[in-house]
Amino acid sequence: MRRAARRVAVTLAAALVAAGGDARAGDAPFRQPMGKDRRFTNLDGTVPQSMGAVVKWGVTDRLTGKRRRTPRRAPVKHQAVDLGLVATAPGAGEGARLTWLGHAGWLVQLDGVSLLVDPVLSRSLRGGVSRNVPAPVEVRHLPRIDAQLVSHNHYDHLDLPTLKAVGAPVVAGLGQRKTVAAAGLRCTELGWWQETRVGRVTITFVPAQHWSRRGLLDANRTLWGGFVIEGPSARIYHAGDTAAFEGFTEIGRRFPGLDAALLPIGAYDPAWFMQKQHLSPEQAVQAFRDLGARHFVAMHWGTFKLADEPLDEPPLRLGAEWQRRSLPDAARHVLAVGETITVRPPRGPASAPAQRAAR
Repeated sequence: MRRAARRVAVTLAAALVAAGGDARAGDAPFRQPMGKDRRFTNLDGTVPQSMGAVVKWGVTDRLTGKRRRTPRRAPVKHQAVDLGLVATAPGAGEGARLTWLGHAGWLVQLDGVSLLVDPVLSRSLRGGVSRNVPAPVEVRHLPRIDAQLVSHNHYDHLDLPTLKAVGAPVVAGLGQRKTVAAAGLRCTELGWWQETRVGRVTITFVPAQHWSRRGLLDANRTLWGGFVIEGPSARIYHAGDTAAFEGFTEIGRRFPGLDAALLPIGAYDPAWFMQKQHLSPEQAVQAFRDLGARHFVAMHWGTFKLADEPLDEPPLRLGAEWQRRSLPDAARHVLAVGETITVRPPRGPASAPAQRAAR
């Protein structure tokens, strides 16, 4: 009985991490909307799921047997980060080096700059959701980090113990400074389409279809989004957490020639509950097409059990959809946790900086 109660508690914690919003009539697209209560909303005016929906999925449907039952663990390829390879960021013209740290966490290195995006190297999330595979690197073995980028404040993306241990300044959405300051770190807050610079690299905060919550009363008090990271060598998009939305097309218009799109493919089942805040693998492929990126790099799967699909199912569905659309295999990348790839823009005058559109 005690074990069953703990499973329900852990599932409810995962529900609170993963839950999302209901659609309603929205404002004109591609501005940063807020409701009358001064809480942020999505571009289409969506608001978070009610607590009743969270409880229905997290507790009621489990107890009544309506949820898909899948193991809490699965074999997912993982390896230690190649510390020699990542010790120094690539120089100008050498492309962008991308190392998957699991879930939505990345070490992104380009043009002499090393960035962490949504780093979560802790063994478990608040609420008892533990890692399916170990963290591929310890903080003390990371190279010097110039900045840490945080897409939103959910515990599987904003991990204060990791941020504090790294110690580098943080770039995040509006309203995040107070949370980050609790770890003694400086924070640059950005609204959608606002940018900052780290060395030769420009970081732009872009819209996503999601929500934010870290406590019981702070829903949507802080802004969520993704990042476009661009330097002379490459232009990279990290989606953060997001559902399908029209914003992908606009991001692709404002940032043509994306060399790689880091897109989430997990935490999509059941669709009635998850599709308002997460992409399915099939939707992620459509997002890739809407963005106009050259390389698809999968993330947000295999590390934390946040939904009902098996942890190792997302890449299978991604591969099936990729083949159905007859897309080139060389453009799809499903890495092992800890693996590194390097992406470079095509040679010629149509380089990433030259293609930058007015916005």
